[in-house]
Amino acid sequence: MNGNKILIVIDMQNDFVTDALANAEAQAITEKLAEKVKGYITQGIPVFFTRDTHGENYMETQEGHLLPVPHCLKGTEGWQIIDCLAEFSNEHNTLDKPTFGATALPAWLEEKLGDDFGRLDEIEFCGVCTDICVISNAMLLKAAYPEMKITVDSSLCAGVTPESHNTALDAMKACQIYII
Repeated sequence: MNGNKILIVIDMQNDFVTDALANAEAQAITEKLAEKVKGYITQGIPVFFTRDTHGENYMETQEGHLLPVPHCLKGTEGWQIIDCLAEFSNEHNTLDKPTFGATALPAWLEEKLGDDFGRLDEIEFCGVCTDICVISNAMLLKAAYPEMKITVDSSLCAGVTPESHNTALDAMKACQIYII
């Protein structure tokens, strides 16, 4: 591990960028996000991904009742990481999560990083949606590791709306998450 940081890319999947729940803000960050991921990998900075993952029973879940748009159904094209990031995502560095916040994320990262986890100083986030999954996972890790520097690259996140994106950034900042 080069440096003492990692990057976590949240849910950059087809359904959030170009398909079922697509928005212009998510589409606008893809090229620069791919450049950042490639640069970090070149520098030896570990990059991890999360993948929103639902089953065929999605519409029967609480989320399905409150957001009645089937999306990120495991194995579908919409569930896949977007093309410009797909080459960097694999089974070793991608966590499938069944809901907004991945409660398995802290233990999963510790397992993936092994002894390097103890040398970690910073966990950086980017991806979608700022106001749902980015905030959920950043807050989870801030709660699990209160002395860890948790950072969110606001220019490489997209919310459901620009207003909800900004509200989420303000909420994270209030909880001592660094917004860059």
